[in-house]
Amino acid sequence: MPFHRRPARSATGGLRRPFVAMASMALAVAAAALPLSTPASADPAATDATGDTTVTVDASAGLGTVDPAALGANTAIWDGYMNDPEVASLYRAAGIGSLRYPGGSYADIYHWVDNTAPGGYVAPGTDFDAFMGTVRASGAQPILIANYGSGTPKEAADWVRYANVTKEYGAKYWEIGNEIYGNGVYGSGWENDTHADKSPNQYAREVKAYAAAMKAVDPTVRIGAVLTMPGNWPDGVVAAGDTADWNHTVLAAVARDTDFVSVHWYPNTSSGDQSLAAVRQLPGELREVRSLLDRYAGADSARIGIAMTEANSNAGGGAFTSRPNGLFAAEAMMTALENGVFTVDWWDTHNGAGAISTVNGETDHGDMGMLSNGSSTGGVCEPAVNTPFAPYYGIKTLGALSDPGDTMVASGASGPEVSSHAVLRAGGDLSVLLLNKSAGAAHTVDLRYAGFTPASGAPDVQRWAPGDDGPVDAPGTATAASATLAPYSLTVLTMHPKSGTGSSAATVGAPGAPRTTAVAADSATLSWPAATGPVDRYEVYEQLGARSQLLGSSTGTSVTIPNLPAGSRHAVNVLARDQAGRLSRPSVPLTFTTGTPGGSTCTVSYRVTSGWGNGFVSDLVVSNVGPAAVDGWTLTFDGWTLTFDWPSAGQSVSSAWNANVTSEGRRVHVTNGENNGRLAPNGGNSATFGFVGGNDGANPSPTAFTLNGTVCRTIS
Repeated sequence: MPFHRRPARSATGGLRRPFVAMASMALAVAAAALPLSTPASADPAATDATGDTTVTVDASAGLGTVDPAALGANTAIWDGYMNDPEVASLYRAAGIGSLRYPGGSYADIYHWVDNTAPGGYVAPGTDFDAFMGTVRASGAQPILIANYGSGTPKEAADWVRYANVTKEYGAKYWEIGNEIYGNGVYGSGWENDTHADKSPNQYAREVKAYAAAMKAVDPTVRIGAVLTMPGNWPDGVVAAGDTADWNHTVLAAVARDTDFVSVHWYPNTSSGDQSLAAVRQLPGELREVRSLLDRYAGADSARIGIAMTEANSNAGGGAFTSRPNGLFAAEAMMTALENGVFTVDWWDTHNGAGAISTVNGETDHGDMGMLSNGSSTGGVCEPAVNTPFAPYYGIKTLGALSDPGDTMVASGASGPEVSSHAVLRAGGDLSVLLLNKSAGAAHTVDLRYAGFTPASGAPDVQRWAPGDDGPVDAPGTATAASATLAPYSLTVLTMHPKSGTGSSAATVGAPGAPRTTAVAADSATLSWPAATGPVDRYEVYEQLGARSQLLGSSTGTSVTIPNLPAGSRHAVNVLARDQAGRLSRPSVPLTFTTGTPGGSTCTVSYRVTSGWGNGFVSDLVVSNVGPAAVDGWTLTFDGWTLTFDWPSAGQSVSSAWNANVTSEGRRVHVTNGENNGRLAPNGGNSATFGFVGGNDGANPSPTAFTLNGTVCRTIS
């Protein structure tokens, strides 16, 4: 069978990219008046810390529920091994619950009815029914890409009819096209798009037509629209003739017509260690996706999912098959899931040998697949077909960490070379993933817990360290209080709760998903569906990293939280306490941002006028709407608290006009220029200025501005 490795960017999605992501019963408690607190737990370690790193887990700070489709992989019709029986077994063993088809950019040349892809190669035995055989054998579900580039709404609707009516496959998730923003509209074109109009407006019109046609056949299907990842090209780029970039244009039109959005993430680094470090960008970038959905879908935003349907460490070079990419797979996929993504689909199952390199003494075959396809480069051959590479073992470790329905909870490490992730299992156990990102140094970790008390005895341990043939059981190598991590390793500890403690012992269930019913500049009112069982009261906790702070409590199902800073972002969970004082599992998380004072004596408009993925230009307009003139002014802004910081650590200012700008970390100070120091009363004039900035990751707009000590009303 001829070998076809994944072609260059012009043919498939994922390789090279331009470098240019209140109830009356409520008792509200002000956050500012409370000490930092978490639900009490006994510390399993009675002795002082002895490790070089401390990992803290807060089982009361929920990050969401693990979806059955959480761990996924891409498949491709040019892969002759995609439907090998061994592949289905490997998927099942790793806990892979979703398979994406027919393969990146090939989706936009693929015609399902006759299994053809004009201009590309289709391997024998890769038709839709054969793929669904693998889906069923692996216990996964499909994520299907309807042909946007050369297809029609009717062709997509016919596919839905065949899949879900004729064959009764129950295919739920359907994307409309692959990376359509790569159709050349922004100057770089790898995605096939035969529409005369290649603008985001045209894509939005077609998404509405596709969704209508497909749901007319099966109203239960979920339709996904393609977005660019914030902070990654072409985010912020506005094409000639358009009034906004891709994401704003598409979502303004289709936010209420789609059920999920699809983003891809490749960090574009030159080494495995750099890719691991780049995972810090993901939370901010995914928060920005949710912020866009909130803006354009409003109250409907909560039903719209986020799918990361392609991910790998790099797009064009670096470590792929060696150990650091296995660590990256675990770190990036779990981080995405903790930040609101319901599925992460690795690119891809098989790919093909690329540039050969040596990474920490290990041969790296430059192959973006998780399994070998037995190909060779320069006389260096991969191992036998379907041999797992490091990313497969990283994903398999996540399969050992959690099962669908488990609750992800907050955790954090005190040192930069160790990271952690934690899951509260359905039966009450707690599993903790410890990742040592150092290539040469072992780390000893002390573990601390809130909201969970481990039982006595050693935890179950699974480890993937150098010398291990995949994740292996390692009994007796750790305690609930301490673990030693080998270099470049993944370790999963699973602990039972002490008898009579924890959410599994509570006689109440988790409250339903909270929502905001009112948000003001200094307060927010939340409500939630009641928990099952005899509830004594509900408590609202704010997530602060790996610790929680009590914000308020109520004997009813709503509460108003006062004394919040203007323009501040909060992530909260609601927990129910039973009549014996035990806390339930946390609700799903809710994130909200307070507003700014409507009656302020000043207003500020902040607008990004252009961008290129990692840089931007912003215009600001400051007005004095109070009764007295302002002679000389100083403007500071902040997107989190009243410390006047940028929302993201990766944002910066490089130059400015009509004003003087200085920065101290995230904090930015702007003073008036030579000719705009006086602001007349009652909006008589405005000061207009701007700057050129940079962003390493997401580029959210600041939400709160203070003019001479007064918090201004922010206007869009």
